[in-house]
Amino acid sequence: MVGKMARVKSGLLELDEMLGGGFMGGDSVMIAGSAGTGKTTLALQHLVNGVTMFGDNGIYVTFEQLPDQIYRDAKNFGWNLRKMEDENTLRLVCTSPQLLLESDGGESLLDEYIREIHPRRIVIDSLSHLAMYVDEKELRKETYRLVMHLKTRGLSSLLLWESPQIVGQSFSVTEEGLSFLVDCIILLKLVEIESSMKKALTVLKMRGSEHDKRLREFEITQQGIKVASPFSDYDGIITGSPRKRVTIEEAVGRFSEAFTAKRKKS
Repeated sequence: MVGKMARVKSGLLELDEMLGGGFMGGDSVMIAGSAGTGKTTLALQHLVNGVTMFGDNGIYVTFEQLPDQIYRDAKNFGWNLRKMEDENTLRLVCTSPQLLLESDGGESLLDEYIREIHPRRIVIDSLSHLAMYVDEKELRKETYRLVMHLKTRGLSSLLLWESPQIVGQSFSVTEEGLSFLVDCIILLKLVEIESSMKKALTVLKMRGSEHDKRLREFEITQQGIKVASPFSDYDGIITGSPRKRVTIEEAVGRFSEAFTAKRKKS
């Protein structure tokens, strides 16, 4: 198996800082979140930045979308995937889970593309779709086989997973128990704060590295995802019940106001 390599940077400065400098080389990373949280956008941006900023070739494997749709969506962010394919720095692979999982003498569908462009990064979009075609009892085994196949070829992978909107004091990213198979988990979450829907990002898990455990707000802009500052003024965001954090000064002020009002009444 290929050993740990240098950090694999996403190109999003704030996210890379949260990760202690980027993803660990060769690691498998799960991007989990409900529909509309920006999983595909983050994954594409990771590949595009790899090509344009760090010289890392990449492969995007999708079970869910047609090529024209992905080309169009990427173009809206200013990313010319067709040009990258022509330059042999990126491959867009639209296939079925069955074909991806099939192997002939140890070879898989991906191996041809790996030989062609020698990628460092790969995205699988998505494990949730793969789960629809694999028996529940076999899902963990097939996911493990896929993850190890990518690792032995020295690929750093992003594995997308569509999870329900997560609320409550405790939760599991996946009901299928896939979390322990991956090295890192990035959670994207919609939160309601003061009657407005916002997007939050946090690093739930990262093996072998310190990481920032705070929730940060992020936006999907015309240039892609932009990670902002932490939600430092609120508690309870991850549970779905955000509440404004009260500072010591505010607490003293409120106590003083209540004490003064009480004295006036007496």
